Amino acid sequence: MPRRDYEDDPNAPVANSLVPAASAIVVDDDGRVLLQRRTDNGMWALPGGRMEVGESIGDCAVRETLEETGIAVEVVGIVGTYTNPGHVFAYDDGEVRQEFSICLLAQPTGGSLRTSGESFEVAWFAPEETDALQMVPSIRKRIDDWRAGRCPVVR
Repeated sequence: MPRRDYEDDPNAPVANSLVPAASAIVVDDDGRVLLQRRTDNGMWALPGGRMEVGESIGDCAVRETLEETGIAVEVVGIVGTYTNPGHVFAYDDGEVRQEFSICLLAQPTGGSLRTSGESFEVAWFAPEETDALQMVPSIRKRIDDWRAGRCPVVR
């Protein structure tokens, strides 16, 4: 379903839902980050999505990454918590979701790149290559936080 992102936009619709979600910065042995080009907005993004009842936030990141990219991962840290009430996603069905996402750091453990119903392109990028990619500001912030080393390690 198509969506439109609004970040600190005075013309944004009012949020009517809050859904816990996870995203993952997946870094391979060469230091490259895994990104997908989303079908709902055409922008590059981290794999991720809504948490389901009965799963942990880490399980959510692992499941969403595999579903959207074909890559199996292990969570190794946390990049940050992103809950800007000024960032909302408006969907065609009338849902306007306030951002609530935990971004986790992960490493690949298997699988192979493939697209999904949510992505039409999936690729690995050197960190500096991400600067030229079109993405929403909240995804750029997560990547910038990771690149700046602002992620505590979880063991």
